[in-house]
Amino acid sequence: MKRILFGCLRQETATFNPVQADYDSFHVLRGNEITTGLEDTGTEIAGILDVLGERQEYAGAPTVAAWAVSGGHVTDAAFGRLKSEILEAVDANRDVDGVCFALHGAMACPSCDDPEGDVLASIRTIVGEVPIVATLDLHAILTERIFRSADILVPYHTYPHTDHRATGRRGARLLIRLLEEKVRPTTAVVSIPMLPRGDELLTESGLFGQAIGECIALERAPTGLAAGVLPGNPYCDVANLRTNVLVTTDCDPALARTTASRLANFMWGNRNRLTAPLTSLPEAIRIAKNTDGLTVFSDAADATSSGAPGDSNAILKGLLEARFSKKALLSIVDAPLAAAAFQAGVGATILHPAGGTLDPERHHPVDLELQVHALFDGKFSYEDGSRESAGVTAVLTVGKISMLGIERPLWVVGTKVFSEHGLIPKNFDLVTVKSPNGFRTYYQSIAARIVPVDVPGATTANLKSLHYRRCERPMFPLDGGFEPQFKYVNYGKS
Repeated sequence: MKRILFGCLRQETATFNPVQADYDSFHVLRGNEITTGLEDTGTEIAGILDVLGERQEYAGAPTVAAWAVSGGHVTDAAFGRLKSEILEAVDANRDVDGVCFALHGAMACPSCDDPEGDVLASIRTIVGEVPIVATLDLHAILTERIFRSADILVPYHTYPHTDHRATGRRGARLLIRLLEEKVRPTTAVVSIPMLPRGDELLTESGLFGQAIGECIALERAPTGLAAGVLPGNPYCDVANLRTNVLVTTDCDPALARTTASRLANFMWGNRNRLTAPLTSLPEAIRIAKNTDGLTVFSDAADATSSGAPGDSNAILKGLLEARFSKKALLSIVDAPLAAAAFQAGVGATILHPAGGTLDPERHHPVDLELQVHALFDGKFSYEDGSRESAGVTAVLTVGKISMLGIERPLWVVGTKVFSEHGLIPKNFDLVTVKSPNGFRTYYQSIAARIVPVDVPGATTANLKSLHYRRCERPMFPLDGGFEPQFKYVNYGKS
């Protein structure tokens, strides 16, 4: 029986978020805890387990699965501890036939721009020349070390991301092909100096879907293995930040290069459409006032799904100043506020500042008189079945505005983050989500209007308002008036 080592390390870093992520920011499962904890979820690990369950001649060797809500830099101490735990588990299972590891690809630490590449290279050193397949988020920032350490990289094919589990299956099946067939991976990579944003990245309805469609077609070709266009994470200001086209074939370098080149030219040729139109807050509120049915505000600037701290009160202030009279729902990360609500108890009225506790350069507290309607321990499940804890959680109201006050950041993307705390989004006239586009999977069918709002934040789609220091320049849309010389790199057999 052949043994497959697997695990995961996932956190998306926004370097513009001043709050660093420590070890306690991560969920960590070890050994068989991974199987029991993730087999019924919509994760890559569940997809890997699906494939292993189909093949009785393969056994899984679980190591460590560590993941966190997107946030600021992962502290060096936290990464050091996570890396040690992962490598210790890998070393204990070094006698394996292959590795399938789930990575995000856009994690960064103060002293390391490529911690996931560091871990993958270390895994390679331990297990030797057995096949390694790694799955990646579309926002991954690809590095030489990641390419050199893995035989095949398998990126998502959907945005919003709905194919985590399917990507895990793709990765595991490719690993089995490496073990059973005479597959010789040949990868062509094209780097493009652009940071796409906006609705055209939606794979079901946007321009980006055409590029991903070609990637899927490549994977179905006789010599196709894996392909993707990775727009990168524009909020992770590191030297390798850019868009990458990744095409891997079975010893067919001509197909890999021509496909990668065609996709790169497609992306660059449509760069002006791959930007995010934003609506001013006053105009967004006017739209919500005049809309029958649910209006959804996308607060992408404070998107916890992209790594922002979640403490923005910009939309809250705007609603109060505009005397918004309809029912509104939003969230705010504010540990002191949540603690004060717990101390006061359900039914109490508290006078307390809200917001601006984590990113004070961008957001300033607003003093409010709030009613405490409900209190929770913050433990709940997302739509994909994975468990989360927001810490101390309070449902607060000011006028017709309901607010979920939480101790620490979580993904405010789906509806369950609200509904599991007694707040049903479809019963409101306005809901604010902390997500640029991932929320559409859950809200598109119930929203009368969706409005991307232009407010300050660490993950604003107004990229020119951010202070980039590390990424290479020129870079679209930060810079204009240039034509790039694409960087082509080939990896593997030729």
